[in-house]
Amino acid sequence: MKKKTVIVGASMNTSRYAYMAADMLTHEGHEIVPIGIKKGELFGHAILDIRQRPPIEGVDTVTLYIGPRHQPQWYDYILSLKPQRVIFNPGTENPEFIQKVNKSGVEAIEACTLVMLRTRQY
Repeated sequence: MKKKTVIVGASMNTSRYAYMAADMLTHEGHEIVPIGIKKGELFGHAILDIRQRPPIEGVDTVTLYIGPRHQPQWYDYILSLKPQRVIFNPGTENPEFIQKVNKSGVEAIEACTLVMLRTRQY
């Protein structure tokens, strides 16, 4: 089943893992919604400005590419998207947010989106 995925910390920089995830998700046929603070476009999708807290419907997965230091201001917004799960990619692990995610009934996964896709665990 294809999963609508919000990429938090989306980047047009091809050396960034967020870019690689957008590429691989798109290639695998998943709908992506890139959000971040830098304007741009990824694989035909405009990067939405997270500061505007854009409403996004039908979210299955949120995959994080922003570090723990920058996450607190987005906790409520990310949870308001009502995802089924939040993936904490390497370097984004945050016990405080993981606890909030789990308490809200959403699955928190400490994993790498790229590895999950490659190993068919996505």
